[in-house]
Amino acid sequence: MAKKEGRQQFILHEVRMHSRVLLTDLAHQLNVSTDTIRRDIRELDEEGKLKKVHGGAISIGFHYNNDIPKAIYAFENKALIARKAMDLIEPKSVILISGGTTNLELVKHLPHKLEATFFTPSLPIAIELLAHPNIEVIFIGGKLSRQAQISVGGSALNTLSEIKVDLCFMGTGWLDPTNGLTEFDWEVVQMKKAMINASKKVASLTISEKLNSTQRYKICEIQSIDTLITELDCEAEALRPYRDQNITVL
Repeated sequence: MAKKEGRQQFILHEVRMHSRVLLTDLAHQLNVSTDTIRRDIRELDEEGKLKKVHGGAISIGFHYNNDIPKAIYAFENKALIARKAMDLIEPKSVILISGGTTNLELVKHLPHKLEATFFTPSLPIAIELLAHPNIEVIFIGGKLSRQAQISVGGSALNTLSEIKVDLCFMGTGWLDPTNGLTEFDWEVVQMKKAMINASKKVASLTISEKLNSTQRYKICEIQSIDTLITELDCEAEALRPYRDQNITVL
């Protein structure tokens, strides 16, 4: 993996799967210096294969104005997850939804006749929701994170402390039956903690490739998640550890 071609293939896979990656994490995983990873990311950015940002990189498919399915990692699986998730939405309900490409697929495919209220701190999600004439869209404002493309900070956290929604659709980067839901961005962690506290029920949407993975900061224990939605059959052996935690698996 020390050779450049192998490193860059690994970097591209990680950034496409997780949408965002850190220089330090990649350097640790590949056992090379951060300067080496920085050069690799600069080259991949110049080739148009990812977008270099401060401290790491984001995937091309993560851009809010990207509407090319092939640019989105595991697009077909994410579309299947989105279709499954729609079954959880009741008419007239109040929904809280985080960012991410899977959640974006969900809101793109909401029925136009659906009447509901959606709260979101995600700018791309809010813009997409505006296309649905019968959905009331409430954007949770605050300081916008350039990399995560969501509101963070005190103003957003205060808004979340004043609501209690029926259901939260939580975009998922790293999920493990022992370590729960985790993240590497401390401000995003605080937002997701607040979103969980503001919700009666929480649904975690993730491709199965992200299962059994862990990052440095904990958002919540696995028991805080009520429903797990992946592209797998709900009886798949890979989902047994989550079913054993009394999580509803779809």
